[in-house]
Amino acid sequence: MKKFAIALASAVFAMSVAGPVMAAGKTVAVSWKIFQEERWKTDEAVIKQIVEANGDKYISADAQGSAAKQLTDIESLMSQGADVLLIVPYDSEAIMPAVEKAASEGVPMIAYDVQIEHPSVLYMTFDNVGVGRLMAKEMLKVKDSGNFAVIKGDPGDPNATFLYNGMMEVLKPNIDAGKIKIVGEASSDGWKPENAQKNMEQILTANDNKVDAVLSENDGMAGGVVAALQAQGLAGTVPVTGQDGDKAALNRVAQGTQLVSIWKDSRALGKIAAEAALMLADGKSMEEVPNVGKFKDGARKVEMNAVLLAPTPITKDNLNAVIDAGWVDAATVCAGVKAGSVSVCK
Repeated sequence: MKKFAIALASAVFAMSVAGPVMAAGKTVAVSWKIFQEERWKTDEAVIKQIVEANGDKYISADAQGSAAKQLTDIESLMSQGADVLLIVPYDSEAIMPAVEKAASEGVPMIAYDVQIEHPSVLYMTFDNVGVGRLMAKEMLKVKDSGNFAVIKGDPGDPNATFLYNGMMEVLKPNIDAGKIKIVGEASSDGWKPENAQKNMEQILTANDNKVDAVLSENDGMAGGVVAALQAQGLAGTVPVTGQDGDKAALNRVAQGTQLVSIWKDSRALGKIAAEAALMLADGKSMEEVPNVGKFKDGARKVEMNAVLLAPTPITKDNLNAVIDAGWVDAATVCAGVKAGSVSVCK
């Protein structure tokens, strides 16, 4: 992958709507894959704020975890006069007919957080291969051998593959040396915690509970993994990864039942995506978007314009970073945590 991820200082993130002034009166449309997930509400608040502060209209639709609904959602948003589409795809391939239609009609598109492998789409996300690498690196710091399980996200989401590839890149030397054995791997439909919990329960049963580490691809699923471990008396002894900086996950990090949450400050991603959307709606090209680079690491190796942000691993040793940045308060992080067991919990 070409290295063009941008390191953003999330600790000093300012919720500023300052940016290039665009012609007002445009309609920015967002198609969310599953809006009930915690993080999308944070993204939306920033995107909507910036769009409306510029005098433009924000509209959205929630696919509710249905590729078929998202296909019709996108067409509906276009019929409502969308000047630009931000799409968080549930299944990047299933919605391709709507993407092709938007491209043929000249409607600019941004694939938000999840890749849509089409040259007419601007891809804006955190470096998801990099997220996978960070998960594995943090795991190796505490557990560099033994039986590992991998709880993957939805098989229709390219991010699940990007994350897995990053993990395996880091783990491969230890796997090849026979130090690490992957004793279970499972995809979790919809990234749902309950599906991840079932997958983890099955892996534990198949291995007589002899699992030493779990690489979970996001925080919601990590919650399901921890629940499965808890039922076997293993929570807190088997390290678990996650990503997104979910509040419950950060509390688990403080409690010691989750090793790390790779924090992707979605306020930062929402800000640059909203500003890019206004530029595209105003007739600017993808190449004019700040910090754009080329990306062609998708399944079909289609070269795309992309902006990748750099994520931050949050462990018990740097929980202050998310607190200082105003992402979460100390009371939430420290709920149920023994005072003094981690530095941020007084």
